[in-house]
Formats: sequence, structure tokens, C-alpha cells
Amino acid sequence: MKTSGLSSFVPKFNELANKTKKPNSTGFGEILTNFAKDVNADQFNAKNKVTDFVEGKDVELHEVMIAGEKAKTSLELLMQIRNKTVDMYKELTRM
Repeated sequence: MKTSGLSSFVPKFNELANKTKKPNSTGFGEILTNFAKDVNADQFNAKNKVTDFVEGKDVELHEVMIAGEKAKTSLELLMQIRNKTVDMYKELTRM
């Protein structure tokens, strides 16, 4: 009787690690950079809406207000993420 050993029962961790990695996974820095670009685009969009409204182009007041609030909210979120990241860094340096 021939035995195959325990290697057939033990999972191969390298193969499992390669299977679980996502090929398009992004890091925190890249996500934060993309979010900052989106916030910048929202700011420009709001500015353009206000300019178009003042110039009398075909832009309704509610569109201007929505673009402005979206830009404001996304900027506030970015500032809170930045503040929490700085706090986390300070806490890690204290350890």
C-alpha cells in the first residue's frame, strides 16, 4: 500500500494567496488621490454652473444649488478624511 503523505491534505498557502489577490486591487493612497480628483472636479463643476447662471445661460437655480452643495459636501468629507488620517499618523508615531 502506497501512502501519499500529508501534503495532499494540507492546503498550499502560496496558491491560496495568489487566488485571493485581486489583480486590480488599489491601495489607500490611490483611492485617496482619486477621491481628491473627484472633489476637484466637483468644485470646477460648481464654479462653471455659477458662472453660467450669472451669464444668463440655460442653467436653472436648483442646478446651481445642487452642484454647490455637492461640492461643499465632498470637500467637507475630504477634509474629515484628511484630519482622521493625520490623527491616525500622530497616534502611530506616539506608540
